[in-house]
This record gives sequence, structure tokens and C-alpha cells, in this order.
Amino acid sequence: MPLKEIVVPPAADGQRVADYLRSALPDLPESMLRRVFAARDVKLDGVRVPRDQKLHQGQLLKIYIPDAAGNPSGSASLSVVYEDSDVLLVNKRAGISVEPDAHGGTTLTDLCIEYVRQKDPEAFPPAACHRLDNKTCGLCLFAKNPQALEILQDVFRNRKLEKYYICLVRGIMKPPQAVCSAWLVKDSLHARVRITDHPEPDARPVTTGYETLVSGPVSRLRVHLITGRTHQIRAHLAALGHPILGDDLYGDRDFNRREKARSLRLCAVSLCLDTGGQLPLLDNRTFSIDPPF
Repeated sequence: MPLKEIVVPPAADGQRVADYLRSALPDLPESMLRRVFAARDVKLDGVRVPRDQKLHQGQLLKIYIPDAAGNPSGSASLSVVYEDSDVLLVNKRAGISVEPDAHGGTTLTDLCIEYVRQKDPEAFPPAACHRLDNKTCGLCLFAKNPQALEILQDVFRNRKLEKYYICLVRGIMKPPQAVCSAWLVKDSLHARVRITDHPEPDARPVTTGYETLVSGPVSRLRVHLITGRTHQIRAHLAALGHPILGDDLYGDRDFNRREKARSLRLCAVSLCLDTGGQLPLLDNRTFSIDPPF
């Protein structure tokens, strides 16, 4: 019976233990989570706790996972879309962070490293070429060697790519299709950003394109991420009056509850790169997935 130990991070302070485990172990099935609580196999600072027990920063959380569940951080949970000797392109699940952050738990980078080292224990540890929010799902690209990493970091830094998302938003977009520009200000203290229609100190320009695929009380959009700032799509659409369904940080919590949206309806569905011939297997090839909503 595998044992998973987690030191409760600051972001989990005050959360119910069951809610935190869903985010910290996103690949553990809900049925298995219910099973471990029923078996009283979750301990907090050495004491068995129920699913609604509140957490506090710094506590030691232990969960005993039945063998039938497999290893929740194992490579079997990694959804590989494309792989060659230079890159690993995966379909990230919502609720897992690309790299270590305040959410804690297993990261997508951890899963990618385990995946390649099962084949070659001495392999270069895959490194993320870009980021997706913890709550955002979809295509995420990793480099499998230092040369590819340098090339792809330049591609993303200089926006030599086309990246599209699908999302669900509140209300009908007017106009149904547009390219919108604004300014984004990061608030690192509160881990969020702010959109403004005019430049101000530390503001960075953002440009977001969208087209309506289905229009209604909840509309489906295809979004072109032209610049790539932190929380850009979430904050920009919210500033336009059309927050993404399931977004409690920038969105409409009451609307999310009425729609029973417990997760963010935002997925990175398409990626096309131009490496200028440096990685010819990738050049001008479009990789696509379907969103889970």
C-alpha cells in the first residue's frame, strides 16, 4: 500500500482535507478517495481524520493508497500527445501545476521526468517550455534536451507560434468576433492580475483574439492567445464582461454555482510552432486536442 506524504502548503490553509487531496493528487479517482476515507487511511499529524477536517499550513498529511489505485503520480497518468527525441507534448489535466508552487503536490514536470526516466534513467529531465495555470487543462510542451529547451524558449519568448484555446463564458459576445488589446498589471502579493484600458507603471500590453463558436447564456469561444501573460485569457475576458465558467478568481461565483461549474472551462487545444528549421519535425505542424467540456 503506497504511502503519500505531503507537508500542507500555505495555499491549502483552511481547506477541507478532501478538497485539498483532489487538487494535490489529481489522478486519484474520486471513488478511490472515498475508499481511503472510509478505511480511515488519511492521517494529519499522525491522527486519522475525516474528509471535512480543516488543514493548517505546515501540518504533515499522510494518505495510504490501495495498490489497486496504482501510483497516482506515476507515468501511466501522463497523457502523451506527441514525442520525439527533442520534445514531449502532453495533455495536462486541470488541477495539477506545471512546476512546484503554492498548490503543492505532484507536478506535471514530476510526471514527465518519471516518464522519460522509465525508459532511460540517465535521461535529461524534461523542462517546461511554457506554463499553464493549475486550473487550466490542455497542451503543454516540454524539452528533452538542453538544445531543444533553448530553441523553444526563444520560440515562446518571441511568439513564433500560434496558440488557441477553447473556453465557455458567461453571456453573448458582442461583437461575436474581435481582437482586443489592453494592459495587464500583476499583483504578486495576491497571486492575480488586473486589466486596465490604459498604460500605467508596471503594466504590460496584452492582445487577445476570440471568435464565438456557440452563442447563448453560456457561449463557447475559440480564443487566440496573441500575447502570453499570466492569467491573460481569464482576466481579459472577465474585464470584457464575459468571465470564464468555473473561474471563481476573476469570474461570477453565483453564476458558476447555478451552472454547477466546479472546474475552470478553459483548455489549450491547438499549438503550431516555427523554429526556423532548428527542430524540423515541429515546424508548421499543428497539434490539436479536443477539450473535455
